[in-house]
Amino acid sequence: MPSGRASDRAYEVLREEILQWRLAPGTVLGEVEQAARLGVSRTPLREALSRLSAEGLVEAQSGRGLVVSSADVSDVRGLFELRVALETAAAALAAERRDPEVFAALAREFADAAELARRRELEAYYGLVGRFDAAIDASIANPALVGALRGVRTHLTRIRRLAQDDPARLESAAAEHRLIAEAIRDGAPDLARHATAVHLHASLNHILEATASHTKESR
Repeated sequence: MPSGRASDRAYEVLREEILQWRLAPGTVLGEVEQAARLGVSRTPLREALSRLSAEGLVEAQSGRGLVVSSADVSDVRGLFELRVALETAAAALAAERRDPEVFAALAREFADAAELARRRELEAYYGLVGRFDAAIDASIANPALVGALRGVRTHLTRIRRLAQDDPARLESAAAEHRLIAEAIRDGAPDLARHATAVHLHASLNHILEATASHTKESR
């Protein structure tokens, strides 16, 4: 297998395992062990680890080598401040530059997404959210903004797992996403910006409440 393809595959597998907490913070990522586990040589593994390090998902730790970086909920407020600034701007731009049919279809899907949450079909639910983010990214046609958005989303994906996947919150979030999609569909940048801010405010409050409750229970 060419090094580039092997590196890409190792990167994708490790990244998904980190985001889904199958590789917990502090896990040592030894080159020999990980290369054998993933079925790649050490050169493409190093390339993959370098990319993960650039994303802040892997860090060097004295005496242990490379480890999965920490995911501290104390960082969540700062991340959301950045997220609000970036995502409200992106939603407004998408409303100005969008393909209406793309967001009309997404709005219809979000109308049915509450049922996915109730049935705990989380892969399908988060897949829809991922496609929505990708549609916004494609619409704004701004590589610098898209790159910044992806960096913030990566870290918040990990923190979101700390808050658990509460069905009631997911149902509410589906309705909030639907409003954003409809605003973008209708070419209403101010409404898209506002709906995005409301959604992110609710998401932040849920994460803070859920993680505070989890901390109390674990004491």
